[in-house]
Amino acid sequence: MFFAAADIMTLNVTDPVDIARALIQCRSVTPDEGGALTLLQSVLEPLGFVCDRVVFHEPGTPDIDNLYARRGTARPNLCFAGHTDVVPPGDLAAWTSDPFGAVIRDGVLYGRGAVDMKGAIACFIAAAARRITAGDDVGSLSLLITGDEEGPSINGTVKVLRWLEDRAEKLDAAIVGEPSNPDALGDEIKIGRRGSVTGELVVHGVQGHAAYPQRADNPVPKLAHFITRLTGTRIDEGTRHFEPSNCQVTVVSVPNTASNVIPAFAKATFNIRYNDIWRRSTIEDWVRLQCDAAALATGAKYDVSFAGTGDVFLTEDGALVDTLRGAVHEVTGRIPKLSTSGGTSDARFIKDYCPVVEFGLVNRTIHQVDERVALQDLEKLTQVYERFIESFAKG
Repeated sequence: MFFAAADIMTLNVTDPVDIARALIQCRSVTPDEGGALTLLQSVLEPLGFVCDRVVFHEPGTPDIDNLYARRGTARPNLCFAGHTDVVPPGDLAAWTSDPFGAVIRDGVLYGRGAVDMKGAIACFIAAAARRITAGDDVGSLSLLITGDEEGPSINGTVKVLRWLEDRAEKLDAAIVGEPSNPDALGDEIKIGRRGSVTGELVVHGVQGHAAYPQRADNPVPKLAHFITRLTGTRIDEGTRHFEPSNCQVTVVSVPNTASNVIPAFAKATFNIRYNDIWRRSTIEDWVRLQCDAAALATGAKYDVSFAGTGDVFLTEDGALVDTLRGAVHEVTGRIPKLSTSGGTSDARFIKDYCPVVEFGLVNRTIHQVDERVALQDLEKLTQVYERFIESFAKG
């Protein structure tokens, strides 16, 4: 069944499977909204949420539609953050069913975004709906849903947060529904993320004929020395909650199509994931120190530049972490590991405004062909969110 706008009223808003299927059927591949936010607004408003749709712009990037919905005006304001945009499905012939068909087979829901992360959005809404329809006091709840998490992340969450600040809207705590569990629901809660910085290194030389190297200055062997220095030098030993920082070279290139020409320069792109020993500025200083040492050893001239949108952060033990950990244990029977592993998420923006944690579905099939989620995991995650909302509202 496909859920057109006229079919919204047929949705059971307390059933995460119903909501997840409807969301998956919205073809919201970044940056297209695909009807997903409209669907959410149609579901949330009857539950008493006041919805704002905000579109942000930036030259050279696509306009992005975002949704902020809030029920209640008292403090504290518990925010669920997520994204309805999904990555492209890839080779359609490789899928066993339409990636936007939301097909259920053998107790498993298939579709792009089932895990990352339309399923978790559906679970949170179903959890809130259950408590609201039961007449419970759920306190102030809000949802911050973007369509730009899988894209450049320029016109999404980061700008919604500024928009909220400009209107004096406060978030007191947030849970991001990213798929945080590696193997089974209840494995891990993300309480922080490593910082990520990308660098571009250019080593300069003198172009010349390969037969006359004495008349040129080949930058390629010098670049190799820089790479060895950056990747072969241990950055640190790790910390209590974080793995050791590491540097990975991801691209090496020279402006050369001829095999008998020594190039004028050589380039390497690298990415560093760093822990809470460092900040963006200090890890950049570490890179420059290694490059200076490599330049001294080789006589090379170089330039290095940096880009990145996420600094390291850690949400310390406290009410937010304890409440979620208790809810997970109560429903799943597991005591989740407090983790900072993996990539990055919009939590890197939210942490500047309030404490934030991440907990969602099992991440084994994210971005893959036949992305899928067990129906029982959708129900269990809904129950976790129910307990979490109830406990947080009680303080």
